[in-house]
Order: sequence, then structure tokens, then C-alpha cells
Amino acid sequence: MLDRYARQLIDPPLNQIGRGLAGRGFTADGVTLIGLGLGLFAALLIAMGQFGWALVPLLASRIADGLDGAVARATQKTDFGGYLDIAVDFLFYGAIPMAFVIYDPTLNGAAGAFLLASFYFNGTSFLGYAILAEKHGHKTDAQGQKSLYYSNGILEGTETIVFFVILCLLPAYFSPLAWVFGILCFATATLRIYAAKQIYTH
Repeated sequence: MLDRYARQLIDPPLNQIGRGLAGRGFTADGVTLIGLGLGLFAALLIAMGQFGWALVPLLASRIADGLDGAVARATQKTDFGGYLDIAVDFLFYGAIPMAFVIYDPTLNGAAGAFLLASFYFNGTSFLGYAILAEKHGHKTDAQGQKSLYYSNGILEGTETIVFFVILCLLPAYFSPLAWVFGILCFATATLRIYAAKQIYTH
């Protein structure tokens, strides 16, 4: 729900930094992969129980996730770049809950599995909707300029990042927080499927 408002705040500075990075020879795909490396490093720190330290690469990875699009806009956007970006995002979103499960599988295993299942369902509904929107020529820039159609929902990228930050600050509460967030993810996907039925049935 918050992505469109967050984009209004972060896009102008990101675009300025992106132009600077592009001028120094950085590519959008390279920035995407740097963001992935930072995100996986954050997951490694979480798995080792270094929750506070994990916040640094976790947040840096999300900055890189915004910068890759800014670099692409300053140079050349490609379909592959958009594809790589969403694939890397989904890997990051799965790696963080998995890291909490690795840290304490006894306490976090069931809630972590439920959360990952909800991410899987939500991600599938998101990509399926994007395919239908592309097929019917629908466009939106509510979440910024994207290579794919970004349908909105109860939970979007901004809420997920805030959720991951809260998990790192309150790791002892991973299980109850994961159950609640997972339920909201299932609700987001269900509502998206309902919206698709209303729009694309005829």
C-alpha cells in the first residue's frame, strides 16, 4: 500500500545518484547484482545471529535495488534488466526468512515455512497479474517506472522491508510476526486474484 508514496520521496534522490553512478561506468545489472550480494550477506549474518549487524547490508541492498532502476533510466533500460531485478528481489525476499529458520529451526521452522509459502503464493499472483496486464496492454507507473506491471496490494515492497527491519530488531518475536505477515501476504494474493477475475474474465 505504501510503495507509491515511498517512490515519491525516494525517486528524486535515487535518480540523481543513479545518473552519477552511470557517469562513472556502473551498469544497472551490475548494481542489481551488488544489491543481491549485500542481501545474501545480510541473510548470512542473520543465520549467524548477528541481527543488528545484518541491518546494514540489508538496508544497503534495498538502496541498491532502487538505484539499479535509476542507473537504467540514466543509460538504457532493457527487458533483461527488469527480469533480473525481479528475480533477484524474490531471491532476497526468500533468503531473509530462511536465514531466521537456519538460526533457530526449532522455534522458527513452522512460522518460517508458512511465511515462505505465503511469499510463493503472493509472488505467483503478482507475476501472473503482470502477464495478464501486459497481454491486455495495461500500464501503470504508480510504483515508479518498471519493466513489469506492478499491481498494488495490502503488502508491497515497502511493507516487506519494514517487516524485515522489525525482525532484525526483535528476532525473538520472529514466529508470531511471521504468522501475521504471512496471513496478510495470503490476503494480498487472494485480493489480487479476485481483482484479476473482475478485470480479465471477459
